Amino acid sequence: MKRSTWIGAATGLLLAVGATGIAQAKLPPPTEEEKAKMEEAKRKAEEAAKKEAEALARVQDMIAERYKRAKAGASETAKPVTAAAAKETRK
Repeated sequence: MKRSTWIGAATGLLLAVGATGIAQAKLPPPTEEEKAKMEEAKRKAEEAAKKEAEALARVQDMIAERYKRAKAGASETAKPVTAAAAKETRK
């Protein structure tokens, strides 16, 4: 029982030391070519997001128009049913 606790503590300590070393590692600065590629990827992602937002807005507008037309058509054709009318239809 005590041996497994000791092994667990040692393993945890080694993982903590390893994670600290990894966190302190530094990457070299990107080259001009890498910077250009990152800027291009960022620009393309922004354009794609803009196109998706425009498409979403169009679809939402279409759905809103369809709902308004259905709502207007339903209110014109549907008439409220009174209790007397409901009794007459049951006979």
